[in-house]
Amino acid sequence: MTTLLVIAKEPLPGRVKTRLTPPFTPQEAARLAEAALADTLHAVAATPATRRILVLDGTPGDWLPSGFEVLPQCAGGLDERLADAFAHCAGPALLIGMDTPQVTPELLTVDFTGCDAWFGPAQDGGFWALGLAAPDPALLRGVPMSTPQTGAVQRERLLAAGLRVRDLPRLRDVDTAADARAVAALAPHGRFAARLARCTRVGSP
Repeated sequence: MTTLLVIAKEPLPGRVKTRLTPPFTPQEAARLAEAALADTLHAVAATPATRRILVLDGTPGDWLPSGFEVLPQCAGGLDERLADAFAHCAGPALLIGMDTPQVTPELLTVDFTGCDAWFGPAQDGGFWALGLAAPDPALLRGVPMSTPQTGAVQRERLLAAGLRVRDLPRLRDVDTAADARAVAALAPHGRFAARLARCTRVGSP
């Protein structure tokens, strides 16, 4: 059975989704981040995973469902923090972020039979999910993060290690107002879409 990890920041104004401001205020951006995180965590909670971990920069709030372990993020760059998250897993694990509230339990229920890794590319060139049958933090350390080449470099790292890689669907992260509208349209009944509809200002396309 699989461990599911979510790496996230506490949704505080000025600390999350800063690329949404403008057109949104820092408070609205934080509420959107909280809704995205809540949708993500509830999708994870509905999977058959045997272990669910929130790897958090900050303090849990009432947005956290029951059934999750909470681990603090380590210091260092994102590659180090992702690597450290996998270091807490002894068996198959799938790690995702808080930027794709359109994920579903079905999408997160991966089967490692016949493969060593699952890779979920993001539309911006990064990746939204990474699954490892045998978690090895070295597979992430040194990968340049937050660049248009991040996903390609990470996937090539997996292949260079001799892993059999399967791909998940390409998803769109929520970074900008246009992203927010597009993602909300994909999951119109979620918390994120409802929060976006309540925001007082919406950016232009």
